[in-house]
Amino acid sequence: MVRNIQYWKPGLPYLDEIECIAISDESSRVNALLAGDIHVITGVNPRFTNRIKASAKHQVIDSPSGNYTDLIIRQDQMPGKSPEFTQAMKLLLDREQIKSAVFRGYAVVGNDQPIAPGARYFNADLPQTAYNPQKAAFLLKKVGMSDIHMPVATSPIIPGGLDIATLLQQSAQQAGLKLSINRLPGDGYWANHWMKHPLSFGSVNPRPNADVLFTQFFQSSAPWNESGWNNPQFDQMLALARAEGDEVKRRQLYADMQVLVSQQGGVGIPVFISNIDGIDQRIKGYGSNPLGGFMGYMFAEQVWLDA
Repeated sequence: MVRNIQYWKPGLPYLDEIECIAISDESSRVNALLAGDIHVITGVNPRFTNRIKASAKHQVIDSPSGNYTDLIIRQDQMPGKSPEFTQAMKLLLDREQIKSAVFRGYAVVGNDQPIAPGARYFNADLPQTAYNPQKAAFLLKKVGMSDIHMPVATSPIIPGGLDIATLLQQSAQQAGLKLSINRLPGDGYWANHWMKHPLSFGSVNPRPNADVLFTQFFQSSAPWNESGWNNPQFDQMLALARAEGDEVKRRQLYADMQVLVSQQGGVGIPVFISNIDGIDQRIKGYGSNPLGGFMGYMFAEQVWLDA
């Protein structure tokens, strides 16, 4: 891509041209950066951050965001139709361990609703769901599901999905639940498996506001309503919030919707995952953006090369 000399922002962009190259393999992407073949990479796995930090010529850019990998518990089929089972699965997510072991600290703890800390309508007063395998065992026993065997579907294409599934499997054993991990290929996962199993993992990129997140993924009629959750009260509140002009009332509606999703919805959101970019230190003007890698995909407008 070449610089548009008639760009509507005077003086921008700084670069004469950029070239984008797709490198799907994580290790190869990092190697290309460290070898000097490319200047910027996105989608850095937290496991590779120490390699980049060890280079005097490169830098890690950590952008806290609304990215999340979620456990999808279908509410329109068993065993997810049981509120006790759904609650038990959320209690089996060891959020602090997922944050530290899977994402190396490049994440913040989530609370089973999609509005990330720092977002405009984030409900900081929502009680935090805590890791509690003993309570999960009690709930499973209460509904006669203590000794059932279940597969959980995931794929390498889901950020942290395999590792989270492994930790969940270990936690479930403490509650008497026997989970097997159904590792599926990334090719075709979204079309053939996402939202189509009683238990599976999904991945959601940041959205610009609360209304888009709730409308796309939690409204009863939404095609991407991952868990098949149907809550008329939530749908009504969503419509009211969209039309509400009073900021105080609107904030309260979004806060109440987060409570409903967290306590009654069919997804477990253990953490919000940072976007991690790696850059050559000769790239100047590069910063973080919560909406995505590459500075929210706007880096080409903002950066310059100090040769």
